[in-house]
Amino acid sequence: MAGRGEKVKFSVANVTHSAVVRHREFPSPCYNLSRHMNPPAEKHNAHLMRRMFSVIAPRYDFITRALSCGMDGRWKRHAVLRAALPENAVVLDLACGTGDFSQLVAQHSPGCTSIAADLTPQMLTLARERGQLNVVCADAAHLPFPDSSFDCVFIGYGLRNFPDLDSSVREINRVTRPDGKVVSLDFFLPENRVFRKIYLGWLFLQGAFWGLLLHGRPRTYTYIPHSLRSFVSIGGLSSVFHRCGYRQVQTRAYIFGGIGLHCATKK
Repeated sequence: MAGRGEKVKFSVANVTHSAVVRHREFPSPCYNLSRHMNPPAEKHNAHLMRRMFSVIAPRYDFITRALSCGMDGRWKRHAVLRAALPENAVVLDLACGTGDFSQLVAQHSPGCTSIAADLTPQMLTLARERGQLNVVCADAAHLPFPDSSFDCVFIGYGLRNFPDLDSSVREINRVTRPDGKVVSLDFFLPENRVFRKIYLGWLFLQGAFWGLLLHGRPRTYTYIPHSLRSFVSIGGLSSVFHRCGYRQVQTRAYIFGGIGLHCATKK
């Protein structure tokens, strides 16, 4: 196992469909089934998930800012600071989208090495255009990296999309070094029932509006509130981290619990 001061060398895959590591489909014990809602079809079908994100890739940054009320960048900067990366850290930007976390790590810790991984080749193409050189097209449930490769794994709005949450978190744990961290930022349903209804309604209206305006298809962005109905709560995700090999799970809620930031340390 490489020490903290040593660089880990990876053979970075080309951005092609053949580089995608296919996922198996599992029933997951981690979804909040008490909500009695089935997850979106895309969640259990890698082809549908890839196709959906291929369509939205050119507008991904815009819609992320719109649905976060313009605060997405601030939250991600706070997440990078919360990670307290060691000097010359090697980090994984998982479900990277266009590579926001990779860019922020480069700005905050220039000596770090960042690997960006995503299921969708179009997202990785955009990440490369923004200057991210190390990209890998891969499935979060079967990451193509050796054990204990990374000092930190960042995940922006990704865990909610993984078909088997426990399995993916254990895989993330596998590639994280002892005492390394996982930092996740994602949408959640607020605990307050009144605000939960308001928040879901707002997400649906925003999603339908932008989906119709940008793509001529309202459902393009209503996937987000739909996926929330079958996802765990902020506290539920903390429990997943604890049982999958992490300790010192710290959380911070934004928008009255509509967005949650988790920072957990591997045992």
